Amino acid sequence: MRSSVEIYNIRTGANRVVFQTDQLIEAPNYSPDGRYLLLNGDGLLYRLPLGGGGKIVRVDTGFAKTCNNDHGISPDGSLIAISDKTEHGKSCIYVLPAEGGTPRQVTTNLPSYWHGWSPDGQRFSYCGIRDNVFDIYTISIDGGEETRLTHGEGRNDGPDFSADGQWIYFNSSRTGLMQIWRIHPDGTGLQQLTDDNYGNWFAHPSPRNDKVVLISYDPEVFDHPRDLNVRMRLMDMDGGDLATLFELFGGQGSINVPNWSPDGDEFAYVRYEPA
Repeated sequence: MRSSVEIYNIRTGANRVVFQTDQLIEAPNYSPDGRYLLLNGDGLLYRLPLGGGGKIVRVDTGFAKTCNNDHGISPDGSLIAISDKTEHGKSCIYVLPAEGGTPRQVTTNLPSYWHGWSPDGQRFSYCGIRDNVFDIYTISIDGGEETRLTHGEGRNDGPDFSADGQWIYFNSSRTGLMQIWRIHPDGTGLQQLTDDNYGNWFAHPSPRNDKVVLISYDPEVFDHPRDLNVRMRLMDMDGGDLATLFELFGGQGSINVPNWSPDGDEFAYVRYEPA
C-alpha cells in the first residue's frame, strides 16, 4: 500500500494502523471531537471516520480542486482552512464550513501556505513566500493585513500555535541546518529549541502543552521531500528531552500540519511505501 495512516500513543508506545490505500494520502488532522481525521489526496480533501469502516469520504471544497497538504480544522470544529491554487495559480488560504461548501478567500498576498490555528480560533499562522523569501505570518480568519513575524533570516516555515496561545513554533534554517524555534505571536521572545545534526521540521505542540512532535531528516537533505528514511521525534515544550520515537519511510505528507488527538495522548501520521 502506498499510504498507511497510523496513530501513535506517546503514553503507551502503542501504534495502530487506521487506513491503508494505494493512493497518495497526506497530512492527517484530528477533528476536535476525535471522531475523524482530515486528509488530502490528489488535490482533494477527505474525512476518515475513526469509529470503524475504514473508508474515506470526500469533503466538498467547491471550486478548490488543487488543495495541497496545508489544511486544518478550527478549534470548535466548525470550519476548515485549506491552501489551494485553483483560483490564482499560487497557494492561497481559504476557509469553508467543516461540512463542506464554497471557500472564502483569506490571504491576498501569495503564495501562502496554512499551518496553524490560534486556540481562540481567530487567527491563522502560515508560511508566506514574498520575493522568494520564506517567512512566518499571521492573519485574521476574516482576512485583512498580515502580520510578519520573521524577516528573511534563513528559510522559515511550518508555524503552529501552542495550546495556550503564547507561542508559535516553527522551523528555520537561519543557523544552517533547519532547526525548531519558537516566537510569541507579537514577534517577541524568539528562542531556538533544537540544535543538532538533523534537519528538523514541522513541530506540533500537544493540546496538553507538555510535548512537541516533529520530524527529522538526515543533515544532507534539503527541504522536506517525500519518500525518505526519517525520524519521528518528541521533545518538551522548551526543547528538552528530545528523543526519537521511531523511524519510518516518509517525510513530505507525514505530519505537515497539526496532528494531535484532542486529549494529547496520540498523534496521527502517514507512513509510505516507495512509489
